[in-house]
Amino acid sequence: MRRFETITQYNAFNNNETLHPLVSVVDLSKAAPRQGSRMYFGFYTIFLKDVKCGDMIYGRNTYDYQEGTLVFLAPGQVAGVNSKGETYQPKGYALVFHPDLIYGTALGKHIQDYTFFSYQSNEALHLSERERKIVLDCLLKIEYELERAIDKHSKRLIVSNIELLLDYCVRFYDRQFVTRDHVHHGILEKFESLLNEYFQSERPQMVGLPSVAYCADKLNLSPNYFGDMVKKETGKTAQEYIQSKLIDLAKERIFDTSKTVSQIAFELGFKYPQHFTRLFKQRVGYTPLEFRTLN
Repeated sequence: MRRFETITQYNAFNNNETLHPLVSVVDLSKAAPRQGSRMYFGFYTIFLKDVKCGDMIYGRNTYDYQEGTLVFLAPGQVAGVNSKGETYQPKGYALVFHPDLIYGTALGKHIQDYTFFSYQSNEALHLSERERKIVLDCLLKIEYELERAIDKHSKRLIVSNIELLLDYCVRFYDRQFVTRDHVHHGILEKFESLLNEYFQSERPQMVGLPSVAYCADKLNLSPNYFGDMVKKETGKTAQEYIQSKLIDLAKERIFDTSKTVSQIAFELGFKYPQHFTRLFKQRVGYTPLEFRTLN
């Protein structure tokens, strides 16, 4: 596995000149032909990928659009290309920027809000031709700033254009959540079935309440993508969706007067009955015992 800790190392690997030690727009077509490999990145990386140029190693899905694909990596992530043993010529562009570039800026304070940096490659952003042009325009503006002499405006303009690009990507992902609506409905149905199976088994008593990470893993999605998709489809966070399911089951079981509230709480996966009572009152407006008495 190749490791890239600095922007300079990555530029050298792709035969690109380093114009700034903390940020670069990398023209991948300048790189020498190579075979697939896995790579570790110590900085933020955005690939504008030519989909005909090898497949991401862990990508499994068919791309919706052929004009281009954006893949986002946060520092510390590993990705690569599977060329099936054949030599290929890289194509496309990569925007790479080190966390040190954005410290102390508005972007640095909310970079974690761009949750797509934690998506898997099969959750990549598939661009239309118009969207691709907008992305390229942002890259050209960053490149323009890098090619001119650095002055007191350079950092602010470079970071502002990175932020503008990321904000466009938020919009494009919103569009993708809509255009892939049929896929997401299938995932919601599987999510519902997964919760039904979970609560019908002995897992709640043995393991506890199902987490968002557990559900995402079972559905072969990253927690962030799964959470964003559920929020977009239902208006609820994935955690709120799980809690709604939990409350529906609790209401049903409360009518079994042979069981105490503590027994029901344990069956549902709560370690402490008071946590169940607190959540139930929060969501329903009554304690479990009050709800049982009223009904």
